[in-house]
Formats: sequence, structure tokens, C-alpha cells
Amino acid sequence: MTIGVRAFALVVAALFSGGPTFAESEFQSPWSNKERAIVLDGYEQNSFNLAEIVRDERVAGFIHKGSDGMPANYHCTRIRDPMQQELCKRIWRNYSVSRELYQTRRALAKALGLKWGAYHLGRPGNPIEQANHFIDYTEPTADELIAIDIENNDPEKFMSLRDAEIFAEHVKFRAGRYPILYTNGITAKYIADHRLEFPILSRLPLWYARYESDIAPHFPKGNWQDYALWQFTSQSNCNKQRCPYRPPGTNRDIDVNIADMTVPELKRAWPFGELVKAIPPNDLPKPDTKPVSQPNVLVASARPLLTVNSGGKAAVDGTMTASVLLQPISRFRAKTLTVDALSASLSRSVAHQMDHINRYPIFAVSPACLKKVGSTLEVTDLIRHPALTPFL
Repeated sequence: MTIGVRAFALVVAALFSGGPTFAESEFQSPWSNKERAIVLDGYEQNSFNLAEIVRDERVAGFIHKGSDGMPANYHCTRIRDPMQQELCKRIWRNYSVSRELYQTRRALAKALGLKWGAYHLGRPGNPIEQANHFIDYTEPTADELIAIDIENNDPEKFMSLRDAEIFAEHVKFRAGRYPILYTNGITAKYIADHRLEFPILSRLPLWYARYESDIAPHFPKGNWQDYALWQFTSQSNCNKQRCPYRPPGTNRDIDVNIADMTVPELKRAWPFGELVKAIPPNDLPKPDTKPVSQPNVLVASARPLLTVNSGGKAAVDGTMTASVLLQPISRFRAKTLTVDALSASLSRSVAHQMDHINRYPIFAVSPACLKKVGSTLEVTDLIRHPALTPFL
């Protein structure tokens, strides 16, 4: 068999082997699978034809830019400087036209059967005011996707991650559901690696921006075992000669996203809005194990320390210790709290109490222990950091 014939035979065997093909993986060129749904996203400067777009049966939805940072100032007449007043008026006119265009495109897209969504481009500034701006600008209905766009982990140019947490919570308060999170690979990895610091942001459905054909090495990321949407095509990797995917009625500046679902499945899942399942870090202590001394893990204990008093008898140093998160350096440091009443009670039966406490789950002081030694001291049952709540 010649090399050419052998190569042809291998290709035929691969096609009919029944094994998974390259396009069947959600992390490897899933757009090659014609069953997978496509979602487009754009903003007011993009030119596209929605009537042409819907000819592609794979296109299930469109996500349009809504608001950007803080709302525009419409009290321009209060500005005394003529040049600044004129600039204010121009900004307000552009803002008004953009919002009118958004409303028109939304009505047309939904009339054509597309699912609709909107995103807010997060900027430095009050996150609650930005959340209000977004909701007031887009006026989302219950069937519309909402998203927060964090272009990069750069608080000088974009909304900080801590402010994004506040933004997401306020959107939940206003709209009744959480937004999804649009961000790039580097920022997503940072959030995933610090998910105890960002308990909400790290659980928002992920709209992942990465222009590669294979993202399998980058998943899972913390709580994200998968993506909700993957933005795989933009102007940066689409040109006249080569483009991963280009729907009809669009130019190369329209972003294209893939979902690991069929069109009917995506429409049923839309608009997402629920937090993904929390997955604890591998090094987080389990409730039924003894805590391991680590500087970056919250640990609380009431283990009595044996000392010898002046009478030669064993005594107990009644000190409770706990690691707490200090802001803004985000490192755990030890702090102490002396409880004399607890010390007196524990000294009655040191060995028995130590054994009981060591068997009791971490992050807790056993009420049963206090009852056994006749203590009437009111001690908080649980000592925990709020970020750990989903894992306990």
C-alpha cells in the first residue's frame, strides 16, 4: 500500500470509527459542529442586517451593548464654560441616539425570533450607580439576558473586580436575577484562583472571550467547569482571507459566540441568570478533618493550652484563636480572643474536652462541650468567613 493510499484509508477509518470528532468537544472548535448554536454581539457602531442574519438557522440570539460606565450628564445648561457646555450637549445627543438605536434593534430582533440580551461595559466609578444606569438604560424584560463586561483586570480603565461584585448584587436586586460575566482568559483565571475573595463574581455564568481553536487546557477554572458562551471570533482574528465563522448580513467587526447547546437548548436556558455551583478549592479543610496550619485558610479553634500554675497543677490558657481576612492586603493573620469563663470551665476536664473538641468539625465551638462542663457562657456556635458559606 502506497503512502497516499494508506493516508486515505486512515482518514476513512477515522470518519467511520464512531469515536468523538474534533468538532464534538465543547473546548475544541465547537463551531465546526453544525448543531451548536451561535450568538452574535455588537454595539451601536456596528452595521448589520438582522433580516439577513436570521437566514442562518444556527444564530439563536443577539447581545447588544447597553450602557457604558456612568450615565451621561443631561444638565448641560448648568455648565458655565461655553465649550464644555457644547461638549456636554454633543455627548448627550450621542447618548440619546445610541439608546434609541438600541431600543429599535431590540424590537426588530425579537420580532424576527432572536433571543435578546444586553451588556454593560464596566468603568471606574460607583458600581451601584452603574447598575442603576444599566437597568434604566436597557429596561430588560424577564426573557432578556443581562451581562457585565469586564474587559480586563485594570481598575484604572475598567470596573474593579470588587466593584463588579457589588454591581452584580445590585443588578440581582433590581432585575431579580444575576448577570452573566464577560471577560478574557487572564481575568477569568484570576477570579477563579481567588474565588473565595469573589464569591459572587466567580459563580456568574461565564461568557468567555478567547480567540483560539482549543481552550481545553484552560478549563476547568475554579467554579467554571464550562462556559455559557465562548466568544471565538472578533475583528482580531477575522479577515478577508480567513475567518472562523461569518454569518450572513454581518461584517468582520461583529463578534461571534458559540454555546455548547443546540438552538432549542440555548433558547430554553436563556437568559441564564443563576449562579453556577460553588466548588471548594482542593486545599480547603473539610469539616470532618483536623485543620492544617496554612496561612491562607480560615481556621478557628478552641484547643486549651496546658500550663503549670503556682500550685504545680495543670491549668488551661483559655484563648480562642482564629485567622481573619484583613483588608485590603487580602492575607490571613492570627488574632486572639481571651475568654476567662471558658477557661475556667474547660479546666475541669482537660483531656476529655480536648478529645471532644478535636473530633468536632472545624469552624465551630461545640455547644455540647459547654453543656457537659456546666458552662452558661454564650458563645457563637459558628465562626466562619462569609466567602466560605457556600462550601460549609
